[in-house]
Amino acid sequence: MNDQAQAAEADRELKKKHRAMWASGDYPALADEMLLELGAVLVEACGINSRQRVLDVAAGSGNAAIPAAMMGAKVVAADLTPELFEAGRREAANRGVSLEWQEADAEALPFGDDEFDTVMSCLGAMFAPHHQAAADELVRVCKPGGTIGLLSWTPEGFIGRMFATMKPFAPPPPPGAQPAPLWGSEDHVRELMGDRITDVHARKQTLAVRSFHRPEDFVRYFKSHYGPIISVYKFIAEDGDKVKALDQALTELAESFGDAHGDTPFQMEWEYLLLTAKKAK
Repeated sequence: MNDQAQAAEADRELKKKHRAMWASGDYPALADEMLLELGAVLVEACGINSRQRVLDVAAGSGNAAIPAAMMGAKVVAADLTPELFEAGRREAANRGVSLEWQEADAEALPFGDDEFDTVMSCLGAMFAPHHQAAADELVRVCKPGGTIGLLSWTPEGFIGRMFATMKPFAPPPPPGAQPAPLWGSEDHVRELMGDRITDVHARKQTLAVRSFHRPEDFVRYFKSHYGPIISVYKFIAEDGDKVKALDQALTELAESFGDAHGDTPFQMEWEYLLLTAKKAK
């Protein structure tokens, strides 16, 4: 097997692992409980309307794709993990909208050049391991003058810090892979897309999470629902000391980002970057 074939095989294996990771746990339930408003935030920022053809990259169960369809747009929800589509189809039916669901790799999208009026991703494309490849695809399939919209966790915010906390316990990243929260840096996105985008608008905002009464509740929930955390705990499962250490580290992190007053639930603030741009004509 030559070097090119070996690289292709390694990439296929990596994508299989990513698909299995996101299929583990119950990401649709997590997204429905905590992240629902973010899809609508991105759709509004992109200015989606009924005249547009829209692609949601790494769409998951349709947190942004479904609100876009509710605006009357013709929407394709694409994701590497089609196991997430079932929940999305049910939710779309509940809301009385239809859209296309298609299995697709964010780093090699099965669509033509300049095909969509809006290309967006809500907490999705940021997890493609090779950032430049994903950015190139986002730009490629967007029409000149069309909108590219991204909502990504920031490195400094809670989810970014969570991934940094897990890093010492996780297996080594594959060659060339970059940390997902880098997409939450405006400078990083501008560097990836260069002069192929114009009219960049970016702002940091926070999501208020009130789903947990204590930091320990967050750890328990994410250990059973969130694929990236599940995969790390699976990796260290045979080392009880590491499991306890990661439990403690995540609990302390959650406590440092949370607040509670009297009988009110434990509230956390999760920072994200909302960025929109136009593809240069």
